Formats: sequence, structure tokens, C-alpha cells
Amino acid sequence: MITGLALAVAGIVILSYAADAFVEGAARLAVVLKVTPIVIGAVIIGFGTSAPEMLVSAVAARNGDVDLGIGNIIGSNTANLSLILGSAALMVPIVVTQDVLKREAIMATGAAVVFALAVQGGIQRWEGVALFVLLVMALTWVIRSGDAPPLEDLIEHAEVHPRNEVFRTAVGLVGTVAGAAILVEGATTLADELGLNDGFIGVTLVAIGTSLPELVTSVAAARQGSTDLIIGNLLGSNLFNSLAVGAVVGVLGTGRIMDPSLASLDTGFMLVVCIGAFAAMWTRSRFTRLEGGVLVGVFVLFVLVAYISETTEPVEVGPPSPTTVIATS
Repeated sequence: MITGLALAVAGIVILSYAADAFVEGAARLAVVLKVTPIVIGAVIIGFGTSAPEMLVSAVAARNGDVDLGIGNIIGSNTANLSLILGSAALMVPIVVTQDVLKREAIMATGAAVVFALAVQGGIQRWEGVALFVLLVMALTWVIRSGDAPPLEDLIEHAEVHPRNEVFRTAVGLVGTVAGAAILVEGATTLADELGLNDGFIGVTLVAIGTSLPELVTSVAAARQGSTDLIIGNLLGSNLFNSLAVGAVVGVLGTGRIMDPSLASLDTGFMLVVCIGAFAAMWTRSRFTRLEGGVLVGVFVLFVLVAYISETTEPVEVGPPSPTTVIATS
């Protein structure tokens, strides 16, 4: 168990630092190349902040572990709008703007619903392609709207040197890939040693690990009183998780989900959180400290429910392999 835990922690640490370097380097390089602010905010920052989830799920799916990849998406979406939003609201009330409601909230909630439908019965390659098409449509909508986030809140003020940013971006990307591979190896090892499903490890340990950049950024922004981008960034992360990361798992994975609770109980809980947060945003103009405490409690409940389901529901067993049949004949 120590080996698996050590690898998982090492992967999370590497991911956290490498992903930050990758996002900052890519954004600064885009500024040097005179890319429009809306493209930087909607595409580069969006993909960058979801890079941990995307690469971890891609590595897991490529290794045939669809459960870990799907669980990572479910857990990250749930954590964003419960643990992370709640933690930020505990620091200072989080204001919800009308622009966020009219665009990001609708798209992120719709994307979560589409993703939930796609994973029913296992996610197939054509469903992965469909999720990617929906992502392109969503990004097109955002870019054509022309509302760019302020880059000074996304990129630290400093003199930009193209060569340094290319190096920073490359190192950040390599580090993120390496961290993802180490985290997946550690998570699967830990699951085997503890006798847990990879799906449960995905919705808890891996999801929290890949959501650490959003957690640290949101809490820091809340402490500084810069709350304008918090909800928009969390909703944007959910949009990319559901469509971009879901597309990667669908295209690279085997399609089959072994843990029955992933597509039912865990996905259902994710939808309750996403739709509930959307309803709260629509009816209220801010999240108070009291509501922040409730949101954090909701995430704790999610983990408890996932654990209870893990310990009570049997894992789906597939048909025996030809080798097994021959050996038993």
C-alpha cells in the first residue's frame, strides 16, 4: 500500500506544478504570438486547466482502465461545484454574474447531462467523437460571443521572453504527462493493494488530485477578494471535463465500464450537484459562507456514498478468456 500511495502522491505533486507551468507558458506564448484574448481564455486556458484530468484519463483509458478515467471525470466535476466552490465561499461570498449564468452555467450543466447519458452502458468511440463535436460547438459559441476574461487575472505580469516560454511550456507538458502516468500507476496499485475498484479510486483520490490546481487557485483568489473568475473557471473546467476528457476516454478506451456504480449512483450524484448548483446560481446572486459549508459537506457525503457503494456492490465480471476456458476444460 505504501508504494501505491507514494506513487499517487508523487504524481499529484508533479501534476500540480507541471500543469501550472504548462498553462502559464502556453498563455504567455500565445500573447507573444498575438493570439486574440478570447481564444487564449476560452481555448488555451480552458484546455490547460483541464490538462491533469485529460492526461490522467487518457493514460488510464489507453491502459484499458476506463473506470479510472470515467471516475476521474465524475469526481472532478463533483469536486469543482462542491468542495472547491464551497471552500472558496467559506473564505468570502462568491458573486454570480449574469454573463456566467447565460453561457458557462448552461453549457457546463448541459455538458454534464450529455456525458452522463454517454457513459450509460459504457462509453463507445462514436460517443467520444460526438462529445468532441459538441466541445467544438461550445468553443465556437464562446469565441463568437467575444467576451474575453481579463488576461491580467490569468497571466502574471512579467516581461515575456519567447524562448523561455517555449521551454516552460515544453517542460510543463512533459511534466504533466509524466505526473499523469505516475498518478495512474500509483492509483491502480493502491486500488489493487486495498481491494478497491479503480472507479472508486478515480472518483476520490485521483479526482481530488487532478482538481488541486483549481482548488488552490480558487481559494487563493477568494482570500484576495478576486472572485470574479472563480465560478466561470470552475464551470469552464466542468465543460472541458465532460466533453474534452470524456471524448478522449471514449476514443482511447475499450468502452466497457466494470464498476456498475459509476454509471448509476456516482453519475447520478454528479448530476444532482451540477444541476443543483445551476439552480442555486439561477435563483441567487451569491454563495455565502453558510452555503459554502453545505457544499463542502455535500462532497464529503459524495465520498461516503461512493465508499458505501464500493463495499456493498459486486464488481461486474466479464466472460472468461479463451485461455481460462481451455485450462478448465
